Parts: sequence; C-alpha cells; structure tokens
Amino acid sequence: MNNQTWDTTFRELFERCAKLHRGGDTRAATWFTAADKAFLDSIGHTTQEFFDFVDDHCRYGADGPSLETSLLVAAVRRDFFHVMQKGQRTGKTVPPSALPPKAAAVDGIPWLPRLIVKARAKLHGEMDPDTMYGCGGDRSFFEQHKLHPADFLRVTWAAGDDDRKIIDFAKTGKM
Repeated sequence: MNNQTWDTTFRELFERCAKLHRGGDTRAATWFTAADKAFLDSIGHTTQEFFDFVDDHCRYGADGPSLETSLLVAAVRRDFFHVMQKGQRTGKTVPPSALPPKAAAVDGIPWLPRLIVKARAKLHGEMDPDTMYGCGGDRSFFEQHKLHPADFLRVTWAAGDDDRKIIDFAKTGKM
C-alpha cells in the first residue's frame, strides 16, 4: 500500500462498493478482493466496518454517512492503529452485551455512555461485527450535539481513560 495515496484507494473502493450496492448486490461477502481485504487490514479496518458505512450511505442517503465522513473516521482509526498499536490488532472484541444500554445517560445526556464505549472499541479495532460506530443512533447523537464522528474519535483518543474530557466535549463542543 502506498501511504501517500491510501485515501484515494479508500475512496475508489467506497465508490465501487456503493455502485455494487445500488445495483442490488448488498452482500459484503461478494464485494472484496484479496487486495481489498489486505488494504483494509493495513489501515486497521474490517470488511464489516467498511460494509456498514457503505450500506448506511446507500440506504439512508443524506441521513447516512457520506464518503467523506467514512474516510475521516477511517483516518482516525488508521492513525491510532499505526501510532498507538504499531500496526498490531489487539485480538479482542467488545460484544454488544458490554455496551451500556441505549437509554443510559451521563450528566443528563442519553446515549453518551454507550457512544464512549463504542468509540474506544472503534479506536482499538475491537468492534463486534454486529455493532457499528456511526450507526443511526450515533448519527442522531452527533447531529443533536453538532459533533462530527471523527472529531469524537480524536477526542476519545486524546482523553485516554478520562471520561470527563469526553463528556465535557459532548456538552460544549470544545476539545
């Protein structure tokens, strides 16, 4: 992979998969070549995560994640993967049962406890295939609080284990 043009590779793959989806092929298993899988692995992404973004993009249009948002989220994960994890996966998965309930709130902000856990799982490459960072509930939260999903990931990275920094960001929009 060319580190200088990985974003172009991502964009081209996204557009190709979106075209397949719009043509009626909504099965991720048929979308990816061995080279595609190697590319996604090299940026710390899984085919399921990629599929989820393309699928929501195609199904929900303007209410789904854009190609640009998908790329920005992937860029944060890629940076974390290379900088903090030295290109090595943890081998762990955060199961859906480990997520706080959807109705859980902190400082009167529903969904935030769940989103914090999901953001950390996304950063570490530990997303369960049945869980999506950037799902409809997350998108609703981001829209309501005027936050970008990639910015939320970066703040989560910078905050480390300090939930208060993430909570304050959600409340104020300031990093």
